[in-house]
Amino acid sequence: MRLLVTGWSGVLGRATIPLLRGAGHEIDAPSPAQLDLFDPAAVARAVTGTAGILHLATRIPPREREGDRAAWRENDRLRAEASRLLVDAALAAETEAYVQPSVAFFYPAAGLVDEDTALAHVPEHLRSALAAEEETARFAASGRRGVVLRLGVLDGPGTRHEVPDQDPRHGATLHAADAGSALAAALAVPSGVYNVCRDGDRVSNERFKRASGWRPEH
Repeated sequence: MRLLVTGWSGVLGRATIPLLRGAGHEIDAPSPAQLDLFDPAAVARAVTGTAGILHLATRIPPREREGDRAAWRENDRLRAEASRLLVDAALAAETEAYVQPSVAFFYPAAGLVDEDTALAHVPEHLRSALAAEEETARFAASGRRGVVLRLGVLDGPGTRHEVPDQDPRHGATLHAADAGSALAAALAVPSGVYNVCRDGDRVSNERFKRASGWRPEH
């Protein structure tokens, strides 16, 4: 399968692309200099001929700027605007599958939750993640495979956490390598929203485990 993967240099891209190549997929992973994700014509050209898209590009600000709303602007555009353009192009190109990572930490801050739990108050800087989910749902509504993975807080090489994050408000954690294997597995699951995290976390990951056979290894 020929796949377009955005965000190849980020934590998710580095964890996922080797697995996709190992599974025999042909990968097109352009750099930002090679593909302007906010240029509709450029996105349409990049998507033409692809069987699947994994939109992994983000621009999370450094920890010291997390409280600066302006520092999230590029990330918001990548999640919302770029997702819309990619889905537009994928629908026009008859692409078969679209995979969008999201986050699992906008559920209520207490109690066990799953994908059917109503979301709590979503902070402004996370609303673009929901916009990206809505674009994936628009793709799935066409009858093709649109998959959202709500990932736990990442830890491991290249992330902000060497060990799992202990903040109980987040509810779920995930090693970067397990995120990569989940994203690769997402190409074969039915359309929908899936939580992906460690076993035993407050956020249930059972739906994705049943659909894909995936298991966290870290």
